[in-house]
Amino acid sequence: MNTNFKEENINSPNYWNWNGFKICWSVTGEQNKIPIIFLHGFGASRKHWRNNLEYFAKRDFASYSLDLIGFGDSDQPGIRQIGRLNNEIWCNQVKDFITQVIRPKNSGKVILIGNSLGSLVALTCAVLLEDQIATVIASPLPDQIKKNKEKEKKKSFLKKLKDRFITIFFIFFPLEIILFLIAKLGFIRIGLNSAYFKKDNIDPELIDLVTKPVLRRTAARSLRAMCIGMSTRDVKFQVSYLLRKLSASKKVPLLLIWGAKDNFIPLFLGKKIANLYRWVKLKIVSNSGHCIHDEDPAVFNSISYQWIRDLKTF
Repeated sequence: MNTNFKEENINSPNYWNWNGFKICWSVTGEQNKIPIIFLHGFGASRKHWRNNLEYFAKRDFASYSLDLIGFGDSDQPGIRQIGRLNNEIWCNQVKDFITQVIRPKNSGKVILIGNSLGSLVALTCAVLLEDQIATVIASPLPDQIKKNKEKEKKKSFLKKLKDRFITIFFIFFPLEIILFLIAKLGFIRIGLNSAYFKKDNIDPELIDLVTKPVLRRTAARSLRAMCIGMSTRDVKFQVSYLLRKLSASKKVPLLLIWGAKDNFIPLFLGKKIANLYRWVKLKIVSNSGHCIHDEDPAVFNSISYQWIRDLKTF
């Protein structure tokens, strides 16, 4: 354990130019041996890991938190600037972040810890960057779970037609008005009340970190790129396919941490994954919702640290 840890401002921003886009990230304990990247969920940012970074930094982990493109203080490009935004693009962002930001200072395998959408990005990285990833901790893991491979196959013509319809729909859907109403009429607090089982954790800091990015003038165009990108992505970037690919190699250990009171992604999906893929470890946290890392940080940090500590890699 690093007993000489110097406390840093976990939200202190750093900026990195990625393919012409400004990306915001923070780090605590950068001098430490084992790199971790914390990946936030939909609508959140690197600041959502406010109760986790310091814990790991004090235990000799270089704790990085990254604003995925389109979120937080990173740029919010639209379809014209970047095309479709999905977990393939965010995985490429993480890959280059490892290469350009972490590797000059640290050659060790990287641990990925994700919440919801961040978990999907982490799983994508585990498949595409398996030689660089030590383990993935997903809390929870979104997306549909399909047992039958045949169900994932669609006729090319029908898929193209569906993707075209989705694209046209979201191009004309008034997301600018929707986001304005969400921010101004208190819908963000309502959403957080649904996500959090423990309402006392919904403090002004949390509301601020979720609200500010929504109020940016580029938010709607980026959300449009996400809606189109996630709805039309290829099957190989969906959870069922990614889990099968990871299962074939088992090179990257996977821990699921699931809140028993998760209203967004119910626990039965986590149990389904654990039943289909016996090598995946599932930890259930009672009396916690969709954001265990912020609702029950002491529990989340302890479970995650014990998992990492027990891995043969370390």
